[in-house]
Amino acid sequence: MSKQILLNAFDMNSVGHINHGLWTHPRDQSYRFDELSYWTDLAKTLEKGLFDGLFIADITGVYDVYQNNLDVTLRESVQLPSNDPATLISAMASVTEHLGFGLTVNLSYEHPYQLARRFASLDHLTRGRIGWNIVTGYLDSAERLIGQSELKDHDLRYEQAEEFLELSYKFWQDSWEDDAVLKDKQQRIFTDPSKVHAIQHHGRFFQSEGVFQVAPSPQRTPVLFQAGASPRGMQFATRHAECVFIGGDRPEKIRQQVQRLRQLAQEQGRDPHSIKVFVGITVVTAATSAEAQEKFKEYQHYASPEAGLAHYSSSVGIDLAQFANDEAIPYQHTNSIASVNQKFKEQRITPQDLKQQHVLGGRYPLFVGSGAEVAEQLIELLDQTDIDGFNLTRTITPESHEDFIQYVIPEWQQRGRYKTAYADGTLRHKIFAQGNQLPTQHPARQGKTQTQTLSNAVAFGG
Repeated sequence: MSKQILLNAFDMNSVGHINHGLWTHPRDQSYRFDELSYWTDLAKTLEKGLFDGLFIADITGVYDVYQNNLDVTLRESVQLPSNDPATLISAMASVTEHLGFGLTVNLSYEHPYQLARRFASLDHLTRGRIGWNIVTGYLDSAERLIGQSELKDHDLRYEQAEEFLELSYKFWQDSWEDDAVLKDKQQRIFTDPSKVHAIQHHGRFFQSEGVFQVAPSPQRTPVLFQAGASPRGMQFATRHAECVFIGGDRPEKIRQQVQRLRQLAQEQGRDPHSIKVFVGITVVTAATSAEAQEKFKEYQHYASPEAGLAHYSSSVGIDLAQFANDEAIPYQHTNSIASVNQKFKEQRITPQDLKQQHVLGGRYPLFVGSGAEVAEQLIELLDQTDIDGFNLTRTITPESHEDFIQYVIPEWQQRGRYKTAYADGTLRHKIFAQGNQLPTQHPARQGKTQTQTLSNAVAFGG
């Protein structure tokens, strides 16, 4: 049986997300990102299209590397201003029944307890439709905002992330037993004290003792997303992540990444196909190929390749404005996104090359054509590379999502490659069809960690 395609919308609580400059298009509504109805309408649209989830990006900090200032970032709204994405989830969940929500939170600026509590609360309120996109950050500007001088070493950030996850798992998986909550009015027992346990954690980066405040949610642990593509990031992803988001411009390169991910997962004792791999894409589609090409030309008129370059500069930690248009960009070691920076080692890349790649202001693979053409191209990419699905970026809001739903999804359905109805259950069960909880081979389920059973001497307080 052919693999069923998984599909997320990829967005951010901001005007400019990936495809920069398109907010100036007369039909674009992304300037309304700070209105709640903008997001509830989007959620309803995506559920109509049977999207698996809305994957919401986020950053801490600003893009201030290009030209060593914020001028282009502010003028073009390159993810600035941007609002906290967690504030959107409950409202969108209230107008949908099935759509999942992948929420990006940078663990470098959080404590595991507060983050674990927030996600467990959201998992309750969404009835098990929440996921966490785990990021460690890549902006020096973020460090300065919290009073530090510069970004921590790349691999050190992942060491801290390992312990962060270890402690989070203790809160989500170990503090409360499955049947601790009784809600027994006759016996006056809401929770059985013998089935709630205090966590004891004393590590290199974090210390914590006590009971997790949130009772077990439908999934306990949110669905775990990760986007690390450096060697250290891939080790982390294949140990912890259930869904991995990768970039890639050529099918052979994407396939190599997928093979490496699955190999690493197997080496860590996991089923190599227990990880679902998503690739970011941009699509311009219409009823016919000619109409799609015309729409693409129209969009190009409003896009800003330079804004895309400003975004890219912060991604690699190098001011790309210092190089002439036809000058090869030399590799420089930075603590920013290692996998993106590595390209300067492997290829001769000039600012002009990057501007051509950023023809719509973003660098993800671009597909332009009729619904049938785009559907076939995406199926071919999926089958060639062994990925599992796509993160669809927006161009013109809400037009790009509506076009994809109208023209591409029916073509997938006719070919038997995309669902015609949602399955019941949590986000994890919808994606993996194996229940609500993490699989037993996942490190979060590898035996109980250090806890302390409560006794009558333990006092509860508020």
